[in-house]
Amino acid sequence: MSPFIVVNPRPMKWALYGSGVDGLIIKEESIESSGALSVVYAASDELIRRYGGQGDEHLTFDELKSPNGFFLVARVEGHLVGGVGVRSISNPSQHLGEVKRLWVRPDLRRGGIAKSLMNEIEMHAKRKGYARLFLETGPAQPEAIAFYGATGWFSVNEFPPDAFSYPIASRFVKDL
Repeated sequence: MSPFIVVNPRPMKWALYGSGVDGLIIKEESIESSGALSVVYAASDELIRRYGGQGDEHLTFDELKSPNGFFLVARVEGHLVGGVGVRSISNPSQHLGEVKRLWVRPDLRRGGIAKSLMNEIEMHAKRKGYARLFLETGPAQPEAIAFYGATGWFSVNEFPPDAFSYPIASRFVKDL
């Protein structure tokens, strides 16, 4: 007998870079909240597994705190399903941001959560005064490279001056 009982399961809508999971709620949370920290640590763990090393020494939690950054957490029926953040980069007068730590629970990927998170992060960033967002991903994440290209992000060779970027990264930009 299984120790897990599912009562009234809510079906998920599945589609390639789809647009919906029933009951998905995305809210801004402090990077110090348990939900935001859980997402950042899960994303970091996945990056370490894919790339090796000790993690990202080029990202601090303070960078994802207001007023220079923010973090969104996605939940379904109160359960954590993903998240994403933005930090300010380069010269603050240029209003540039970098998307950091987009992560969706592995069993729920390709169901529209990442697309919903990215749409929401773009709207939040625009409301907070950002004019352009950058992001990067690496060769061990081919699904991310395909996702960003399919959702309106444009490939660029370099990040703005004074903004760190990994040498082997694929870089993307989007004007808000």
